Amino acid sequence: MKPLPVVVDNASSARFECVFPTCGGICCKNGRPPVEPAEERRIRANLGKFLPHLRPAARRRVEREGFMTRRVKEGLHTLAVSEGWCVFEHGGCVLHKVGLEEGEAFKYKPWRCAVFPYERLDDDRWYVRQWGEHGEVWDLFCLDAKASPKKAVDTSRGELALLRELTPEGKEGWRFKTPRGWKPARPGDDRRS
Repeated sequence: MKPLPVVVDNASSARFECVFPTCGGICCKNGRPPVEPAEERRIRANLGKFLPHLRPAARRRVEREGFMTRRVKEGLHTLAVSEGWCVFEHGGCVLHKVGLEEGEAFKYKPWRCAVFPYERLDDDRWYVRQWGEHGEVWDLFCLDAKASPKKAVDTSRGELALLRELTPEGKEGWRFKTPRGWKPARPGDDRRS
C-alpha cells in the first residue's frame, strides 16, 4: 500500500534540529505522553526487554506501580514519570533503543513521542511545534525557529515517514486498534506478564 502524503501546515517556515544527546533528552522530561491502548499492550507484552535498561528509580517505580498513570490526556492514560523524567528515559529512550536493536526504532515507542516535534491539527494536517504557533507553551529551546537554520521537514525524514503510515490502512495503523478486552491502565496493572 502506498503511503499517504503528509500535509504540514508550517513546512516552509518551521525550523528544527534534534541535537540529542547534547540537550540531554529534555523532550523526555515531564512530558507524560498519552499512549494508545495497542501501544500500551505492546509495551506491557515486552516489558521484560526494557526493565534491565531503566534507571534504578524508574525500574522500581515501574515494578511497584506500573509504567502508566491514571492521568488522562487526549482521552488516554499517560506514561509515568520518575524523578522528573519519563520512566523509559535512560540516556535516551529505552523503547527507541530496544526497537532500534531489533531493526525498527519506533516499534515500541508511542507515536506521539516518535513523531516529535510534529503535532496533529486534524485527521489530514500536521504542524511542527514552534514557539508562538498554535498556542505552544513548551519552552524547549529546540522549538524556537531561531535555534536552527535547518528546515524541520529536512531534519526529520524518519518522523515524516512514520506520519505517512499513521492511518488505519497504513503500516502503523495497528496503533489505533483497541485490543479486545482492553481496559484503561491503572498503576500496577502492568506487573502482569
